[in-house]
Amino acid sequence: MTGLHVAVDGVGLARPRAGVGVYTTEILKAMAVDRPDCRFTVYVPPGVSIQGPSSASYRSLPQVPFLGRHVQWPGRLRRLAPDVFFGAAGALPLMDVGSPSVITIHDLAIYRNAGWFPQRQPLSTRWVIPSSLRRANMVIAVSSNTARDAEDLFGVPQSKIVVVPHGVSRGLRPMSGEERTSARERLHLPERFILFVGTIEPRKNLLTLLEAWAMMRDRPDLVIVGGWGWNYEPIRERISRLGDRVHHLDSLEPGELPAIYNLAQVLAHPAWYEGFGLPPLEAMACGTPVVVSDSSSLPEVVDEAGLVVPAGDANAWRKALERVLGDTELAADLRRRGILRAAEFSWSRSAEMTWQVIDETLRE
Repeated sequence: MTGLHVAVDGVGLARPRAGVGVYTTEILKAMAVDRPDCRFTVYVPPGVSIQGPSSASYRSLPQVPFLGRHVQWPGRLRRLAPDVFFGAAGALPLMDVGSPSVITIHDLAIYRNAGWFPQRQPLSTRWVIPSSLRRANMVIAVSSNTARDAEDLFGVPQSKIVVVPHGVSRGLRPMSGEERTSARERLHLPERFILFVGTIEPRKNLLTLLEAWAMMRDRPDLVIVGGWGWNYEPIRERISRLGDRVHHLDSLEPGELPAIYNLAQVLAHPAWYEGFGLPPLEAMACGTPVVVSDSSSLPEVVDEAGLVVPAGDANAWRKALERVLGDTELAADLRRRGILRAAEFSWSRSAEMTWQVIDETLRE
């Protein structure tokens, strides 16, 4: 379909480095390139710097916490009368938006284990998400695992769900030796290190990785890239006891992430649950071997291009990391497989599939 007007929930742009923020930024840019005749009206929180396509128009979401999002904003959407509403952050307002709707569900982890999250979201978990899944015309799931969760937990029919995986951002690629040398000096990184990328919070299971690292023989340094999330105090205390060979980079320019992936000997991603899991895919695109947990979507994303380890088994993590670090043939094979696997994912492909879902919604 041509010339469509799409209203977009851009609330994820408030945290551009988090998963939903990366998704919203990348999918809108790719959708705008795929169909330049279509236009977007993106609603963003007040004061948020724009990360989406320059061709879109941007409007502020109402500031009143509950009434603004669930009453005032739907009223504005009905007056705007777009062809379709795109809930890139996985939710609809509680009031009718006045147009067909497509929402993207990133993960439903809180329904699998509420202890992974702060106890401050009863409205969202009890009302907004269930209502959104019930009322949306179509639901995009970022992985087959998330699609199964939507079906198992909320009874969303398979006919209403389409799996559209994330893509790999441009710039995530293997670097030359000169580029890596320059990056190591610029970022002051150790010669050998294991890498973890993610928010520091219970769901990411960093404590298991720290325990495994402490048990390793001839271990390289450990570099942790990510901001402090919630309930991180036990993790920070454990890090402080492990000495100066554990490095934490809290604030990092996104443009430096490809270099850190390239410089790492292996990426370890032990999360208990991921709706998709971008860091392993990004690392593979850079030619870095990956070891991931056997939970949720991670085996699906990595497929046969990485090592898969029981999430909570620190000794198994130790053995897997030592295998990659000590076996040059295995590491080379994982690099090759990872690059090939990551090449199957692109934001342009994700955008094309998203437009197909929107077209199907409007044909109904």
